[in-house]
Amino acid sequence: MKYIIVIALTFVVFLSFGQTEKAGDKNATEKFVENYNNDDYVGIFLMFAEVMKDALPIDKTTDFLKGLKSQAGNITNLEFIKYENGTYASYKTIFERAVLILNISIDDNSKINGLFVKPFAEEVNTKNVVNNLSVKDRLITQEQSKIILGNTSVFPNNSQISIAIINNGKVSYYGIIKEGDTISTIDNQKSVFEIGSISKIFTSTLLASFVIDGNIKLNETINDYLKTPLNNSTEITFVSLANHTSGLPRLPANLDLTKVNPKNPYKEYKEKELKEYLTKQLEVSNSGEYQYSNLGTGLLGYTLCKINNDAYEDLLQKKVFSKYDMQNSTAEIDKIKGNLVKGLNNEGKKVPNWELSILAGAGGIFSTVEDLSHFAVSQFDYSNKELKLTREKTFEINDNMDIGLGWHILKSQSDNLWYWHNGGTGGYSSSMVIDENSKNGIIILSNVSAFNPNMGNIDKLSFELMKTLEEE
Repeated sequence: MKYIIVIALTFVVFLSFGQTEKAGDKNATEKFVENYNNDDYVGIFLMFAEVMKDALPIDKTTDFLKGLKSQAGNITNLEFIKYENGTYASYKTIFERAVLILNISIDDNSKINGLFVKPFAEEVNTKNVVNNLSVKDRLITQEQSKIILGNTSVFPNNSQISIAIINNGKVSYYGIIKEGDTISTIDNQKSVFEIGSISKIFTSTLLASFVIDGNIKLNETINDYLKTPLNNSTEITFVSLANHTSGLPRLPANLDLTKVNPKNPYKEYKEKELKEYLTKQLEVSNSGEYQYSNLGTGLLGYTLCKINNDAYEDLLQKKVFSKYDMQNSTAEIDKIKGNLVKGLNNEGKKVPNWELSILAGAGGIFSTVEDLSHFAVSQFDYSNKELKLTREKTFEINDNMDIGLGWHILKSQSDNLWYWHNGGTGGYSSSMVIDENSKNGIIILSNVSAFNPNMGNIDKLSFELMKTLEEE
């Protein structure tokens, strides 16, 4: 699962400031903090310039700020840093459960016309990082070595990156570890990591197998298969859960992240809580539009388990893992075989593994790049109807991206379509991208936290490595 507290909102003017905080920015920011801590989201909306109100209507403003509050808590301290891009006043912002950068810009009328929240990162001196990466046996090229170093040198010590490189259907593995500011190679293709939201691909693969076997139809509603009635008689289709158009929120309303163990936030959310939400609190908004939902895919996995009268783990083992030779993959931590790489937080300290409980279909799988490479190569078998079904377009998100069942279909990265998903949990980040035309792919598993401010380098690394395969 991926929880990134990052939002960029439209701003319309670029002003030239010095590096001394201006009184107008100070007043606006202090008022923003006051309203935020008092849950006065309408008050914050009224601080917006008209262009901001158009870009982020009150409902979206409220949803974003509530999500920020649930993850980070109230703001306890604010420190002005500098002006960015000649317009944003940038503040190191101490929340109850996070340290973030809050950037705010105002127009000539002291109205907010730009707002940006992102993780705070101390500057890392990557010049001192020693590159001990080997290019022997032609596992990687010199160019790929530089790309790997450039994207991973900012990660904390003890970070591990496990990479599968699929070139024209042939797989090679490359692993690295950072120790004492030295990045070296390591054999870790059989090492187990949390894969986070890449799990959604496997939940969608289960769905596809049910469809191909004639058990259900994509456009059927889940209502007929659940004994639990949905609040307000809401109807939800299988396909809308797999392509994030159901209108369900990212997380259920009765999962309050401010009241759970932040080190294992989903462990106690079980079937009882899900049923209570479905019958009493379920609400949809913007149904038919793309709205990424962990709840939606979790509910999809739960429904398929009910249809087959099986646990999620058992369904995966029967219908996916055994079929694609994924011997070291599981959705249950006590069934992990082999070496489990420990997840790390931003500072490089070990953190507990997440247990997704009833929402396991959204992000509860543990796997290896070796296992995932077997699954990826199977995507190139055009006779495989269930995998082909997961890659078929079901919805156009925007000009650059469509979505199939689980897979996001990237249209602008290459002349070919790329099928991609990533993932992130408290101690891990991952990315998986394949090109069925060229039979190329990159799979990356890591113990870099989804909350690490540089975690975006995992996707960046996977895309840059993919492009090197196209150049060959």
